[in-house]
Amino acid sequence: MGTLRNLLGSATIAGDSGILARAQLAVFHQTRTADVTARRNDGRGRLQRGNASLGRTLLPEYPDITLYIEHLRSRISNEPLEEVRLASPFFLRSFDVPIGATKGKRVVELRRLGKRIVFALEDDLFLVLHLMIAGRLRWRPRGTKPVGKIALATFEFPQGTLLATEASSKKRASLHVVRGDDALRAHDPGGLEVLDVDLERFRDALVRESHTIKRALTDPRLFSGIGNAYSDEILHAARLSPVKLTRSLTEDEVQRLFDVTQRTLLEWTERLRREAGERFPEKVTAFHQGMAVHGRYGKPCPACGTPIARIAYADNETNYCARCQTGGRLLADRALSRLLRGDWPRSPEEMEGLRRR
Repeated sequence: MGTLRNLLGSATIAGDSGILARAQLAVFHQTRTADVTARRNDGRGRLQRGNASLGRTLLPEYPDITLYIEHLRSRISNEPLEEVRLASPFFLRSFDVPIGATKGKRVVELRRLGKRIVFALEDDLFLVLHLMIAGRLRWRPRGTKPVGKIALATFEFPQGTLLATEASSKKRASLHVVRGDDALRAHDPGGLEVLDVDLERFRDALVRESHTIKRALTDPRLFSGIGNAYSDEILHAARLSPVKLTRSLTEDEVQRLFDVTQRTLLEWTERLRREAGERFPEKVTAFHQGMAVHGRYGKPCPACGTPIARIAYADNETNYCARCQTGGRLLADRALSRLLRGDWPRSPEEMEGLRRR
């Protein structure tokens, strides 16, 4: 076990695939830290119970974007966009069509394009809004000004003001102004709308390339609107390992994944509708009460009671239940597994025994 203990005092190890698997060694403890940092020994041969957790991606996905669009439709459909006030120089990413061209143009349609919100205006104009990780929308009284560090812009309408914010120093949210369907299509990653396709088209997209199921579900070129949070929930409900390769799935597993994907998106969309009611959705987050695995690292699986595990990579993570999804095996990236070899704990029980030493 010397290799394993030495690892705990070293920096995080990046695998060949870019996945970081440092957090597995504390799988039975809820932890806190903003980034992937070194874990230390307590100097007495026992594993330290240190608090560490990765920054979590909060990117709005299909259910959240759908909810935004439904509430926007009830407030701004057929209303003129009176003015757009920009508060951040990083927000507007297009230059061919000036933002002033949208002034006074009526909103004729609101639609979703992957994880983007599209405001279709008169004169074949489109506003394409991508909230990315920390971007959010808020509905405020008419005339509200874009103040504060998190403000990106305000969109003035007769019935109120739509405020776009981003609570992050990394300005990733974006707004594009484009004219015409061809320019709009350039913003479409091309993924399938899972709720609009049959099993055959779903299977074709899934096995187009040999990837892990997790990667395939979250690839916007393959499937539209599915991100880190709901892919975790889908895979848990389907009882499938996030690292299983798509081309190794049986017909029964593909059918199960297809059914569960549709059901999960529909159920969570309806659940968020009920929770929001008539109120504009202010607290959009990837972590919802009632989720089975996502954001629940170290907490008991609702199906079997096993503590939820995770694979950490970059500023993101995958949550899963080892007993329900991987046959009781804890997952690690290839580099970490090769380094630890026989020392790597293969099950939650081995991990618990190691922690108690």
